[in-house]
Amino acid sequence: VYFIQMSVLKSLPLFLVRNGTLRHYTTRPHPDIDRIIRIDHAGEFGADRIYAGQVAVLGNSACGPVIKHMWKQEKVHLELFERLIRERRVRPTALMPIWNILAYGLGAGTALLGKEAAMACTVAVEEVIGEHYNNQLRELLATGLGDEELMKGISKCRDEELEHLDTGLEHGAENTPGYRLLSEFIKASSKTAIWLSERI
Repeated sequence: VYFIQMSVLKSLPLFLVRNGTLRHYTTRPHPDIDRIIRIDHAGEFGADRIYAGQVAVLGNSACGPVIKHMWKQEKVHLELFERLIRERRVRPTALMPIWNILAYGLGAGTALLGKEAAMACTVAVEEVIGEHYNNQLRELLATGLGDEELMKGISKCRDEELEHLDTGLEHGAENTPGYRLLSEFIKASSKTAIWLSERI
């Protein structure tokens, strides 16, 4: 009988046979990588639901094509982190059902206030997410974790999120009545969602 230390066993690659295909799954990532993927997956899921709510209300309006274009890009972001969740064996946040409802409600609710309010929502959310992604890139560089695939994915998502921010400003976000109050509320809510998703 041979006894294998758990530390050795955990370092071995995992192979599973699914639908007749042998698939390779890497070991669990570094805790910091695990945390980053979990929160980014939750964030892109929330963005997808926000745009879904906005399209439900404004999809057939003059600004519908603009919102649909941004939503299409968010779907690609979500696909990236859904793949990383599976491949890296990361536990998604347990708050996904809540974010599903709240994010859709935020998107639809601001859209019901008008095009400008919907764009104000986009600007506020993307400002927080752009800063969040920049902080993650700095963290990955500072810690020397060297996850090239993750850094490349985050960089691409960040660039497109900031494009969405500019698009929102170009389409009258700041003309929303009570813009500052609405913007600060959405930014605070987004930061709270990030904090919770990292931990739950």
